[in-house]
This record gives sequence, C-alpha cells and structure tokens, in this order.
Amino acid sequence: MDVAPEEKVQPFNAVLVENDLTRTAIVVDRDRIAELEDLGYGAKEAKSLALRDYETLYLLYAGKLTLKDKSGKDVDFERLAELTQRSARDSWTKFMIYRDLRSRGYVVREGFGFGTDLRVYERGDFKKKPAQYVVFALDEGIEKGMGDLQKSVKEMGRMGKEAIIAVIERRGEVIYYKVSKARF
Repeated sequence: MDVAPEEKVQPFNAVLVENDLTRTAIVVDRDRIAELEDLGYGAKEAKSLALRDYETLYLLYAGKLTLKDKSGKDVDFERLAELTQRSARDSWTKFMIYRDLRSRGYVVREGFGFGTDLRVYERGDFKKKPAQYVVFALDEGIEKGMGDLQKSVKEMGRMGKEAIIAVIERRGEVIYYKVSKARF
C-alpha cells in the first residue's frame, strides 16, 4: 500500500513593525492572509493582517511563522518574548493562556472591554456564533480588586457570556475557574 507523504505547511511570513509606542507583526504573505483569518488570527488592516503580540508568540512557538525585523534579521521566539515583556507586564500571562486554549482547539481573540483579556469561541463556532466565554487573566500571587471583576461578570452575564478566570500557577500551569453571580 502506498502512503502519501505528509504535506508540510510552509510557515507564514511576517515583519515586525515598531515605533515609539507600538510593535506589531504584519503578515507579508498577502495571498495567505485569508488562511490566517479563517483560523481566527489577526486583525485586517487595509491589505495586510496585523497580529497581536500573543498571537505572534504562539505562531513562532508552534513553528508556523517566520518573523523578521525592519533590517531583515530573524526575530525568534525568545527575542520577541523579551521585547513584549518590556512593554507589557502581562504579555507572558496572556501568551500562556492563549497557547493553552489554542492547544485545546479553541479560537481565541482579543477581549472587548469590561476588563476582559480574551474572547474564546467554542470549537467550530468561530465566524458562526459569538464568543461563548470571556477570560480574565491573572498570575498566581498577584492581588486584584473584586469590584471591577464583579462589574465585568455582571455585564458578561447580561450579554450571555460565561466569565472565566484563568490563573497562571507559579509552575506555569493554567487553571480555569468559572465565575458566576452569587447572591447572599
């Protein structure tokens, strides 16, 4: 019996665009932008696709992206992780949660306010139904006020979303807690 060799998908190509305030990875494979969009990555900007830091880190980590800086030099996972942590304290936390959810087959997008960090679509629902879950990211041992969380959970409930707190343990494991409104 002849077995066809497994087809290896070529990594996407992106360039890191930086200015004084922001850093964005722009996908340069214009003919493959729709492929990434269909998988739930990036935000369309004119004729290009901009990736968030945690999306770029994930694609680099998974070997699905090659990234170059403005001079054409390769930017690897470690270098980008270092850059993102300098500019956003919670970048590693978001990446860890994003990576965990993606590895479980969920499509994960940027949160839409109310203090949420991420929107999570049930498997197979992306582009068909709204996100079912909203995720609040926390690091173990970091204090966070309950007032803001309480307001956010209330708003999410009104919108028919399930609120989830994702906590990164000191060992790097992600633990998820479902949050609901309680009356006493």
